[in-house]
Amino acid sequence: MCGRYSLTTPPEAMRRLFGVDATPNLPPRYNIAPTQLAPVVRLVPGAVKRTLTQLRWGLVPPWAKDLTIGAKLINARGETVHEKPSFRAAFRQRRCLVVADGFYEWKTDGKSKQPMCITLSDGGPFAFAGLWEHFEKGPEGPLESFTIITTEAAAVIAPIHDRMPVILDAADYDQWLDPASKPEPLSALLRPFASERLRAYAVSTHVNAVRHDDEACIAPVAEPRKLL
Repeated sequence: MCGRYSLTTPPEAMRRLFGVDATPNLPPRYNIAPTQLAPVVRLVPGAVKRTLTQLRWGLVPPWAKDLTIGAKLINARGETVHEKPSFRAAFRQRRCLVVADGFYEWKTDGKSKQPMCITLSDGGPFAFAGLWEHFEKGPEGPLESFTIITTEAAAVIAPIHDRMPVILDAADYDQWLDPASKPEPLSALLRPFASERLRAYAVSTHVNAVRHDDEACIAPVAEPRKLL
C-alpha cells in the first residue's frame, strides 16, 4: 500500500527527468495524502507531448455516484488492475506517471508503529505507475483523479510492509504512457523495484498527522532500541 508520499524536487529537475515543456511552480510537499491534489505526467488523448498537471489522489471512476469512492481507490493492485471494474478501462487508456521523491510506510513493532521513509539511494525524483480518470459530476464541475499501482515489496521494504508502490524505471516511461502499448507488456512493468537502488530510514511520528507538511516529516531519526 502507499498512503503518503513526498515531492520536494525543484520543478526544473522534474522537467528534465519527465520530458515536459513546462512545470507549474510547485511548492515542496513533504506529506502528500489521499484526496489532495498532486502532480502527474500524462499524455492526454490527441496530444503528442507529455504534460504535468495536478490531479486529485483517489481514483473516481466515471460511473461513480460521488467522490467518496476515491478515498477507497488510492491504490490499485498490479496483479488485478487489468480486470477490476474500477481500473481496467484506465489501465487500457489512461496511464500516468505519479511524480514523487519518497514515500512512507509504517513498520509494526508490537503495539507501536514506526514511520519509515523510502527514497532512491541517490535521493532523486522518480515516478510511480499510475492511472487517471475523468469524472463529470464533481461538486464544482468535471474532476480528474488518479491512483497509484502497487506490487509485492522489494527485499529492503519487506521487513516494513509486504506491498510497495510500483516505481517505474525511467527507460519505461515511454512504454507506460504510450496509448498503443498492449496489456501484457505493461503488466510486466508492474514489479518490485531493485532493492539496491532504494533506501529506507526511520522518521518522526510527526508525519502521522496529515496537517503536518514540512521538513520534519522527512528528517531521519534513530529507531527505538528493542528491549531484550
